[in-house]
Amino acid sequence: MLLNVNPYNPQERHIARVVDILKKGGIVAYPTDTFYGIGCDIMNKKAIEKVYAIKQRNKTKPFSFICPDLKDIATYAKVSNIAYRNMKRLLPGPYTFVLSGTKMVPKIMLTKRRTAGIRVPNNQIALMLAQELGNPIISTSATDPDGNVFEDASLLHDYFDKRLDAVIDGGAVPNAPSSVISLLDDVPEIIRHGAGDVDIFE
Repeated sequence: MLLNVNPYNPQERHIARVVDILKKGGIVAYPTDTFYGIGCDIMNKKAIEKVYAIKQRNKTKPFSFICPDLKDIATYAKVSNIAYRNMKRLLPGPYTFVLSGTKMVPKIMLTKRRTAGIRVPNNQIALMLAQELGNPIISTSATDPDGNVFEDASLLHDYFDKRLDAVIDGGAVPNAPSSVISLLDDVPEIIRHGAGDVDIFE
């Protein structure tokens, strides 16, 4: 199912339809401020395992996930005052912050060090999905096994076909990776330079 959704003013009926699919354990593709993402409800272990299979990814490498708002991050990660201030300056935006996960995060979503990668992308569709679902959504780039990205949502829809329950066409996305910044122990560390300015950490 390919749904055309307005990226600036997403149609509520389309968002509700996709959220219903997520609640039932479905896998969807949606636009972000970096790539198109593939995701599911992070509270559904079977759905997460399906995403691992689609991405052909080792389960020792957890996916990052999207929270709808900065205030929601504290539910899923330990956020110090310093971390909060840094994130407040940059979010929503093309950043993934690595933080210590709380007990609310399923084990399959944490590294051995119990860390999690968290995003609040500057994309209304992605944020509305997480908001309406009430849980974070997995965020992994919708690429083929060689890491190639798809120019648009219809090509992505054709490639993944029945492996995805819905694809949201929200128009063009930058097709650039997020910058990844660890804020563990209040020592900012740039793990990956991507989209978004990281000068405040250098």
